[in-house]
This record gives sequence, C-alpha cells and structure tokens, in this order.
Amino acid sequence: MTNVTVDEIPAQTSMPKAHWGGLVFLVFVILALVWSLLRVLSWMGDERQLPLSQIIVQGELTHLTATEVRDSVLKLGGLQSFMLQDVDNIHGAISALPWVANVAVRKQWPDTIKVNVTEYQPQAVWNGSLLLDTEGVVFHASPEEVSNLGLVSLHGPEGSEKEVLDAWRDMRRILAPTELQIAALALNERRSWRVVTRDGIRIELGRESRDERLRRFVDLFDEIKATGRAMQYVDLRYDTGAAVGWKAPEDGEEEN
Repeated sequence: MTNVTVDEIPAQTSMPKAHWGGLVFLVFVILALVWSLLRVLSWMGDERQLPLSQIIVQGELTHLTATEVRDSVLKLGGLQSFMLQDVDNIHGAISALPWVANVAVRKQWPDTIKVNVTEYQPQAVWNGSLLLDTEGVVFHASPEEVSNLGLVSLHGPEGSEKEVLDAWRDMRRILAPTELQIAALALNERRSWRVVTRDGIRIELGRESRDERLRRFVDLFDEIKATGRAMQYVDLRYDTGAAVGWKAPEDGEEEN
C-alpha cells in the first residue's frame, strides 16, 4: 500500500490592522471632499452670497445714455449673485435697445457687471421711418432723433438697402461738379431710379445706364443753368439729351 503525504494547509490569517486603518482613512477623506463640494455648491447657489451690486457702462454713447442701458438690465428683475447671474440675458436686454449695434457683457469679481456698448452710426433715413448705418444695415431708431443731421432720405424695396446706399454714394460723387446735393434717392419696384436734390429738382434716371445718364446731366448742367430758369425736373430716360421742366416764375419775376 502506497503512503500519501498530505501537506498541512496553513490557516488564513486576518487582514493587518494597519491596512484596515488606511482604508478607513481613505473613505473618510472621500466623504470629507464630497461634503466640502456640496457645501461649496450650496454656497454658490445662495443668492445672498456675492450679490452683484453695480453695472459699469463703457463705450462712446451719443444717442444712448448709461442710465438707459442700466434700466434695460434692471427690467429683467434685478441682479442676482456673481455665480448665478446669466450674462446672456443681460446681453439680450441691451441688444434690444434701438441704437445698440454691438454689446459685450462680462462679470468682474466680486460684485460688478461691465458692459461695453457700440452704437450704430446713422448714414441715411430708410423708407421714411427707419435708419441705415454706414454698412447699409437697417436699425429701428426713430429718424426724428437725428433730424438735426440732415441725413439723405433713401427708399427702396426690402433687401435693397445696401444697393441704394452705395448708389447714393456714387451719385453724390458724380454730381459734385454741379454742387447739387441729393435730398432723396428712390429705387422703385420696377428698378427705376429717381433723385431729388435739396433745391427741389427731380431727376428721372430710369432703369438702365444710371450713372451714364447722370453724367450726361452734369455735362448739360452749365448749359441749362445759363438759361436763368429754375429747373423743376430733368428726364434723362433717353438715348441722348434730356427733357427739362421749368418751375413757374414767382410773383414779380419775368419768364425768359
């Protein structure tokens, strides 16, 4: 019979106390961090902590006032805390003001909102009730606010704002030798152009060869002026020449 030797299996020993102590300490640290984080989040969510108390308005303001800008923000319901205040809401409220072209809003620690405003620069009255800026962008300020600037009055279909503004600039250069100034320029739905000068002269240019026809008027201007009669309208919708209508002579004046 074969004898089989069975090795003695050692009894399992318990985990060292030092190891258990380290594990407990780690758990304690994690719990402490979680508690601290929750406390910070609770503090950040408390509107009584770091309340925003002032709004600083920057930028070159001509048609707006700093008070108007601040009031547009306060209409949102008042400022919140530094952490909770949504600057996008403030941005939207200020952007809705008619004269605001661009606005930048940022929070400054610990209690300030800083606002930098850029105004539209008016270049022309558009369709009698709106304004155009220097880039041909329509904005909804009232033309009455800039009545003292003597802006040109431009008219045209929706979407033609920049085209009409550029045409006015071109025509102004062409008319420069005559010293006539444009009071109004209109592009109608049929794509026909009409100019009215500040002297009350109506110039019909039609749909084609706009600049060429206006240059023809400039070439004829001295000859027309030499008649000594006041022009009421000039129709340049011809291949050559122009049709001129005269103003009726005022009382006491003799018609030539």
